[in-house]
Amino acid sequence: MNRKLIRPNLAELKDKLGIPARMSGGEGITPTPSPIAPGGEPNPATNPAAATAPQGLGSPRRRIAPPEQTNAESFYYLKQMQSKTPMVVVLQDDEKIRGVIEWYDKHCLKINRIKEPNVLVPKHNIKYIYKQEEEPRIRRARAPKKEEVPAQELEIPVFD
Repeated sequence: MNRKLIRPNLAELKDKLGIPARMSGGEGITPTPSPIAPGGEPNPATNPAAATAPQGLGSPRRRIAPPEQTNAESFYYLKQMQSKTPMVVVLQDDEKIRGVIEWYDKHCLKINRIKEPNVLVPKHNIKYIYKQEEEPRIRRARAPKKEEVPAQELEIPVFD
């Protein structure tokens, strides 16, 4: 069901009630500068992309500062908690803790581990975190078996 918010125009309400609208004394709409300057050139105050546009002279949009907190950290933790992804937490002293994030707050993470006690890790002690599946696999190639030569058959050259 679509419900549209209907907002009445205040000027129409004032006309219906017989109250005159006040437009004097600096109240009301601020006039916008004309797009063409008196010399026939484009007015930089109306073009926000112009390099010479002065700040605050009717520029339609002003860039706002980015938010201080983006909640990306919370989003990542929640995603890993819901999917119970095995994680590796590397501490400042290069110790690795493997487990699943059970919960987190502003200052710490609780890691559930298999066959080991659960750990509460302070965030300031964490160097970095990654998924256990992204851990580099170290494959050691087996060296070909050396044919062992019995000691009596070994020839040692003798130099005089």
